[in-house]
Amino acid sequence: MTGLQPEPLAQPTRARLFAAIRERADGASTEELANELGLHVNGVRRHLDLMLDADLLTRERRKHGRGRPRDIWSIAAGAVDADRSDEDYADVARWLARAIPTGRAGLRRVEETGREVGRELAADADAPLPDELGRLFTGLRFQPDVNVEGDRVSCTLCNCPYRESVRENPEAVCRLHRGITEGILEQLAPDARLVAFEPRDPDQAGCLVEVVEAG
Repeated sequence: MTGLQPEPLAQPTRARLFAAIRERADGASTEELANELGLHVNGVRRHLDLMLDADLLTRERRKHGRGRPRDIWSIAAGAVDADRSDEDYADVARWLARAIPTGRAGLRRVEETGREVGRELAADADAPLPDELGRLFTGLRFQPDVNVEGDRVSCTLCNCPYRESVRENPEAVCRLHRGITEGILEQLAPDARLVAFEPRDPDQAGCLVEVVEAG
């Protein structure tokens, strides 16, 4: 492929991967990036391959002990200008949140969009439900505190990464997050029930998500 194509960075996960690689002068392996962002390694690899095809990244096979060589990813020459800062994304998110109607029909559409996103996020999940909830919420920067009591999984979210957008339109943003949570559950454990979803002040965080697994 010739020429710089920044469109892949419009996808939030790819934008975060690009930013993480940019911070590492010596490059980063697929596994390191997956661990840092709390994402599944297979999904990360697909995003990286797409950015490689778009001339945003370079890949080097580097020996690592006695095992197979690892893929080490670095920012391609001239690709830095294709990135957009976190502040830019936050501004766009706030403006979009302001524009979302809060009537019943609009909120239903927002929640359904969230379900679609949640199913996509959990598409590669293969660990037990509590582990995957923790991993996915970590990847979304919620800083979850996960507790398991019997068949009940409780997640206290110690950070609100969408606080600026929540201030603009709390109903829409929290419904989107609820939809994402429901979509994750539909993909991970269709028989599980979301029994509590309690938003909190975005500046204080502490939103509560409780799920009961099917017995």
